[in-house]
Amino acid sequence: MRTARTARRVTGVAACAAVLALLAGCSGSGGKGAEEETDAAAPGGKASGPRLKIGMVTHSGEGDTFWDIVQKGAKQAAAKDNVEFLYANNKEAKEQAELVQSYIDKKVDGLIVTLAKPEAMKAVLAKAGKAGIPVVTINSGAQFSQEFGALTHIGQDEAVAGEAVGEELNERGRKKALCVIHEQGNVSLEERCAGVKKTFDGTVENLNVNGTNMPESQSTIQAKLNSGADFDTVVTLGAPFAEAAAQAKRDSGSDAEIDTFDLNAEVVKQLKADEIGFAVDQQPYLQGYLAVDGLWLHRVNGNVTGGGKPVLTGPAIVTKKDVPKLERLTANGTR
Repeated sequence: MRTARTARRVTGVAACAAVLALLAGCSGSGGKGAEEETDAAAPGGKASGPRLKIGMVTHSGEGDTFWDIVQKGAKQAAAKDNVEFLYANNKEAKEQAELVQSYIDKKVDGLIVTLAKPEAMKAVLAKAGKAGIPVVTINSGAQFSQEFGALTHIGQDEAVAGEAVGEELNERGRKKALCVIHEQGNVSLEERCAGVKKTFDGTVENLNVNGTNMPESQSTIQAKLNSGADFDTVVTLGAPFAEAAAQAKRDSGSDAEIDTFDLNAEVVKQLKADEIGFAVDQQPYLQGYLAVDGLWLHRVNGNVTGGGKPVLTGPAIVTKKDVPKLERLTANGTR
């Protein structure tokens, strides 16, 4: 695995912050009554003190394996920190905001949210602030995090990640790329494709597909590859869509290379079989873990992970040579 060149310096800082948080054996959650002090950890490494309740609300659609990995990291930190972890998701922005409101009504001690469609979240996060509930944003919408009152943002800089992909395509001698957006209006996905366009010496065309319907997504990609546009690369923005693109490639007879953002066990298999050229890992396990741990630390010790600045968990380019190590980790559901 190698850190993307355009992000090397800032990602290195983030990695150090992440390692320090993990080695500390704690991170922060804060909420109402944050001034009361508790012991950071009990013997054996498990937190003592009052049991906290932290809710996470994401924009995930059903069946997206990426969010299974995020949850696994969050649950691991919650188990260590004596936290009751709640999770809810909805791909529709209005419903996501309503889920956040439901956790405010439950008087959670901390909130973790995604900002894929930020404007829909602005008002409800203001309500969280008035209720004294600290918020950490993860994964998407980093540029809105501070404005909306969050303590910090944990995730990947999507523009930087896209730029890293563009540079990687240049090194591979690619000339024409299709960038597949599986959720129209998602600012993070649009930033990825824009980043690719910024650094790629060739041409990039965006293609919107219905990410909630995989057969339809596959047929849309296949139709584009059959259009005679001579794409030599298809870039998907989520691991589940890499398989759909690979099948569309086979059915169309295209020679295009399939590359993807995000990582799961299936993508590792595809890397091993040379069905995918490379993947961009943003470490979703770390996003979930550090978000819960960071809120807990904020409660027990007044810490703010990253000093209020975004904590980057990616991007890192992974290729076939990384497969032996990744096979074990993806089998555990942590990468």
